[in-house]
Amino acid sequence: MTSAAPSQGAADADVPRGAPDAPGSVVEFFDTTLRDGEQSPGATLHLADKLLIARQLARLGVDVIEAGFPASSPGDFEAVQRIAREVSGPQVTGLARATHGDIDAVHAAVRDAARPLIHVFMSVSDLHITSKLGLDRQTVLERTGDAIAYARTLCEAVEFSPEDAGRADPDYLCEVVQIAVDNGASVINIPDTTGYCLPEEFGALIRTVRRQVRGMERTLVSVHCHDDLGLATANSLAGIAAGARRVEGCINGLGERAGNAAIEEVVMALRVRRPVLHLGDHLHTEELVPTSRLVEQLTGIVVAPNKPVVGRNAFAHASGVHQHGVLRDRRTYEIMSAADVGADGTQIVLTARSGRHALRHRLDRIGVQLSPESFQRCWERFLEVADSSKAVEDATLAEIALAVERDQAAAGPAPTPLPG
Repeated sequence: MTSAAPSQGAADADVPRGAPDAPGSVVEFFDTTLRDGEQSPGATLHLADKLLIARQLARLGVDVIEAGFPASSPGDFEAVQRIAREVSGPQVTGLARATHGDIDAVHAAVRDAARPLIHVFMSVSDLHITSKLGLDRQTVLERTGDAIAYARTLCEAVEFSPEDAGRADPDYLCEVVQIAVDNGASVINIPDTTGYCLPEEFGALIRTVRRQVRGMERTLVSVHCHDDLGLATANSLAGIAAGARRVEGCINGLGERAGNAAIEEVVMALRVRRPVLHLGDHLHTEELVPTSRLVEQLTGIVVAPNKPVVGRNAFAHASGVHQHGVLRDRRTYEIMSAADVGADGTQIVLTARSGRHALRHRLDRIGVQLSPESFQRCWERFLEVADSSKAVEDATLAEIALAVERDQAAAGPAPTPLPG
């Protein structure tokens, strides 16, 4: 593969940067790669790995790092504590069940952060309340109020997540959220824990909570969407459209089961569609690909080549029609610039589906100039090789061109016809 030449007349500034200044026009990003992302089977991270990723997340500019679940193990407690003490910039939090013991563990781990946050969750769907917790609705209300009130005695910033909100009775969900707000929660996060909701349903749920719960005008609304039906990014955007101003997600879409909303997808949707959404963010998106590669390396979970934004094929073109277009103007088939996300650039991949424009472009890139007749023979031989391989690399293309020129030289010039 090799990079395409600069597009003719294409402006790389077509994806807006920065954040609008109007109140409520900025979407925050809460990164849970080190907590929910690490729960992906096989993705366990050690302390040194977590510190490396946390520092890269700070360079990326995320607003919050959820560094782990401190009550789950001594190692996770230490990791959260080290990140809180050593990583500057983002707010740092850890997850706690609605118990004093869990809340104490989070507070002890994050209290040395410049901006600590305690994140408390409690199940609210009837299925979870009865089958998982063995409780009833009233007990959940009481435990939620007690947990949030206790957390507020330890930390000014407290986030509450009603787990499995996507499958909960909306009226009861609002009751639980009201208890959390009344007891001092500064952030209400609505999770579609099982990836169950359709976008229109999830957006309606956010609007219901914002409309029915008193005090929501003073409360930051966050969303946390899972990807079981492939709708995590769509549901996150639906939540934003309904008034949420924080998105929780993971780099590379890591997380339980099918994963969480991919931060890189949500932020680039905001950037590319800024003229429609009118919303900004604080991320340095040129760090997206470096962050993705680091997470891939340390977790061992390989990013699919066709993964949006950060996949290795995200800016690669193998179809002759597409190659012809991007060689004339990158914007014909790319809605964002590779530079905007930290990728290497537009890639022209030579395959049997490529066209003559792509072949000529690649020959020019490797410094090979052929006569029209030689180019035609090179094209024919290229197709023979391409039909039996996945892609034709530069070295192979150079060998094809050299063989054509040798054959042409050996054949010599065409004989001159005799007069008369």
